[in-house]
Amino acid sequence: MAVHPKEQRLILKYADEPGYTPHIDSYMEHGGYDMLKKAVTMEPQAIMDEVKKSTLRGRGGAGFPCGLKWSFVDRKSGKPIYLVCNCDESEPGTFKDRQIVHKDPHQLIEGIMISCFANNVAKAFIYIREEMPYGAKILDQAILEAKEKNFVGDNVLGSGYSCDIVVHRGAAAYICGEETGLIESLEGKRANPRIKPPYFPAVLGLYNCPTIVNNVETLCNAVHILDMGAEEFTKIGRPNNAGTRIWCVSGGVQRPGYYEVAGLTLGELVYDICGGPLPGRSIKAIIPGGSSMKILKNGERYKGKNPDGTDYNWGLEDIPLDYDGIAAAGSMSGSGGMMVLDDTVSIPAALANLMAFYSHESCGQCTPCREGSLWLKKITSRMVHGEARPEDVDLMLDVAGQIAGRTICAFGFAVAWPVQSYIAKFEDEFRKYAAHLSDPNADRQAIKELACNG
Repeated sequence: MAVHPKEQRLILKYADEPGYTPHIDSYMEHGGYDMLKKAVTMEPQAIMDEVKKSTLRGRGGAGFPCGLKWSFVDRKSGKPIYLVCNCDESEPGTFKDRQIVHKDPHQLIEGIMISCFANNVAKAFIYIREEMPYGAKILDQAILEAKEKNFVGDNVLGSGYSCDIVVHRGAAAYICGEETGLIESLEGKRANPRIKPPYFPAVLGLYNCPTIVNNVETLCNAVHILDMGAEEFTKIGRPNNAGTRIWCVSGGVQRPGYYEVAGLTLGELVYDICGGPLPGRSIKAIIPGGSSMKILKNGERYKGKNPDGTDYNWGLEDIPLDYDGIAAAGSMSGSGGMMVLDDTVSIPAALANLMAFYSHESCGQCTPCREGSLWLKKITSRMVHGEARPEDVDLMLDVAGQIAGRTICAFGFAVAWPVQSYIAKFEDEFRKYAAHLSDPNADRQAIKELACNG
């Protein structure tokens, strides 16, 4: 796909360049593995310090600082340290890691090897989503090529350092993207998330050993931090939001796709790069960071104070497109999967779709999530199929309130946040929907058709 002038490509710099292939020769012709060659001549602690100074934040969802995460690893237990690349990418609306794997797999492998060397890791895993079989084959081939060039395996580049990478196909469930659920799955068990504490991966991770779990895009950034230095890296984007970010835009825009940007607003991405809404339509709302994130309504003003004490008063299009900007607007940038809903979308129908997904994907370990997600599916489903009740809106809020914060993992929030935020932003639409569709004298067939077309 063509690169928009407002993009600032770092991770995807060569991905769509004509003639660029996933083969190692293509990568090395563009300077590939030069940073690994540099890394093995450095002190591991120096690399860790550089990543920490870069203020790189995780690109998988939570946005936790990568260098800080590495610093938490238990290095005194005497147990081996593992690194797991989270390539499960299960959040609906997100497809950025797939692009990296398919188009530039050696960048990921180089990032993994640099990170492993810095953290004294002898074995790394790439946990790739089951539904990405072609990506797994590409990675297997890329690792084979890297081993032939002595970038992976025994005595890497004659440094005396050895590290192997294993590609592991996932278990085809949303919860496998949660880091402790992923670890359970990697151990061959059902992907039930673990309780933290005590099971913080940095201390008790894979096989109860210290484990680093990083996202694909996060690990790729290690190559560029080593290349340009932490100081230059922090100049990209806003303070505390350093580096580029790959956004996956889907829904009601003219040019959906993946875009790597830095320092832009949400409006620049949606209107300038993605071309704005389809002809004759307008944007109703945006889910900024994957389907579990809170929705942002168009036409609202987002007000508050910046860290320096100054006030901000943003429209939807003015929101800075980074972790802190979207958080200040009341949502999260999550995994970068942005969904644009235009004025043809029925919000209750959209919520019913999400609840059907999340109720199916609950691992069932925690009662509030297992039971609550199913009830929310039942309520929203009957609402859009002509059997709504006037009290359903309040009932949904009550059920969602019993889930959020009462589960082992963040999946409970993924179920509750859409319900709570959709109703908060579009309560009138839900109440009109429930009232209209609960009319016993209404034409039931017409109601069903309305719901299905909504």
